[in-house]
Amino acid sequence: MGVRYPDLAGKVVVIAGGSRGIGAETARAFARQGAAVAVLGRDEAALATVAEQLRDLGAKALGLVADCTDAAALGPAATRIEAELGPVDVLAAFAGGDGYPVPTVRETEEHWRSVLDANLTATFLTVQAFLPGLSERRSGSVVTMASTAGRLPSGSSAAYAAAKAGVLMYSRHLALELAGEGVRVNAIAPGAVRTERTDAVMPAPVRAAVAAAHPLGRLGEPEDIAAAALFLASSASSWITGQTLDVSGGRVIV
Repeated sequence: MGVRYPDLAGKVVVIAGGSRGIGAETARAFARQGAAVAVLGRDEAALATVAEQLRDLGAKALGLVADCTDAAALGPAATRIEAELGPVDVLAAFAGGDGYPVPTVRETEEHWRSVLDANLTATFLTVQAFLPGLSERRSGSVVTMASTAGRLPSGSSAAYAAAKAGVLMYSRHLALELAGEGVRVNAIAPGAVRTERTDAVMPAPVRAAVAAAHPLGRLGEPEDIAAAALFLASSASSWITGQTLDVSGGRVIV
């Protein structure tokens, strides 16, 4: 059944990028803790499926279509979540992706801007949409999604590495800015995680080679990241802010 965090029961949690993969598993993990959960993303059908899964777990749930790179879409989503589920206690800004290798010599301006928007700008806009309520209530936890690509050079594109490094510094800056208001901000930096997407684009021999690059000898699973998010959102981490939790099988050892 996993670790229980009784203080998460009854909390209102928002998972941006919650339609599949890490985000969807994190949403299910919070639902199992008794939280009410809203998932945001761009795939209406996938969001509806995740929301139904959350309700099957006994949770109040919403699946809302919102492009996290569009402030005009996030504002109404935040308003509806508060009206239907209540004030938000936990924000997981997990929208992003597209970390696949692109040699810089072949990088295009369009792709560069798109990767930074999808990862760094989306994180900023998601936080900005929900921050007024958190600050007003002087409580809450924000968890952002970084990557080992933002921690050390890797096989990702330079655009993705720069975006995730930006997420890390943004999270640290925000944590310092909000500490006096009772809002904690921490980042999770996963290594390679096995999801539907990675299974589709990464042949088995490549997955084996990537797993071998992690000292613990395996790819991560979405459940590994969800467990870290629960900890960072709960009172078990009440004296932790501005930190990066490397959930990477030892890929990053400081």
